Amino acid sequence: MASQSAIQAGPGRCARYLVLGVGVGEATAERVRDALAAVPTLVRSVGQRDDTAALSCVVSIGAGAWERLVPGRSLPAQLHTFRALSDGGREAPSTPGDVLLHVRAEREDFCHELARLIVATIGDAAVVLEEVHGFAYMDSRDLIGFVDGTENPAADERVEFTIVGEEDPEHAGGSYVTTQRYVTDFAKWQALSVEAQEGVIGRTKLDDVELADDVCPPTAHKARTTIVRDGAEQKILRHNRVWGNARESGTFFIAYARDLSVTETMLERMFVADADGNYDHLVDFSRPVTGCHFFAPSLEMLEALADPPP
Repeated sequence: MASQSAIQAGPGRCARYLVLGVGVGEATAERVRDALAAVPTLVRSVGQRDDTAALSCVVSIGAGAWERLVPGRSLPAQLHTFRALSDGGREAPSTPGDVLLHVRAEREDFCHELARLIVATIGDAAVVLEEVHGFAYMDSRDLIGFVDGTENPAADERVEFTIVGEEDPEHAGGSYVTTQRYVTDFAKWQALSVEAQEGVIGRTKLDDVELADDVCPPTAHKARTTIVRDGAEQKILRHNRVWGNARESGTFFIAYARDLSVTETMLERMFVADADGNYDHLVDFSRPVTGCHFFAPSLEMLEALADPPP
């Protein structure tokens, strides 16, 4: 089955992340199903006004709403609600979410128009639990000054690491999606020297070059998020964007993965200290306030939501 093509698209200069909670009742679920199935058509309708805007949207569904929104289809093999993490005062909470709409484009007005139309179509059948406006910062850097997404898989590896295959035939073409909204403590971060900041990240700040293994601390973000299994590095596809206002800001983390356990292992290694007391020191400066898992079904499964089996 074909995947939702927007999974492999670029992160976009602008993004909207909408997390929805679906109301009760079958009529409500039916209305949401119809609206989600129509998203690809809405994307084409809005996007044709300017092809260079590169408008796209990925629709994903959470474990708690799967049975209602995708009737007749089993739960994807690894899909479950986000498992909260807590260790040594570090916390990664689990928060509600039935549907995720990941909208992105090169123009903010296109993101706004598509999000507005989708929410209007759904109406009172769902509530918007969270709406985050993301944007590209400088040359795709995080607000802390480091390039984000450097280790994303490229070319054919993107499909290999993000799209479910024969291991779960019913859900082939789909992808597991994890989201967290992080709030950054800039005063605390900026109190560090550039050298100390580079030690936290595991890369140089100006040139985005990995620190050599013999000088990279085991607590560096690079070290804690590198997952190797059977001698091969496992990857996820991040489409992170900066978010914020004049009072608080940070990073909206969004990752697509073929194997959800890879993302979960990365997060566990970030927040939970190992036997030597090592954890990702980046979380001393940036804390998550949300946490959700979703599954982006194949394009065929998405469009079939409007005509579920009896």
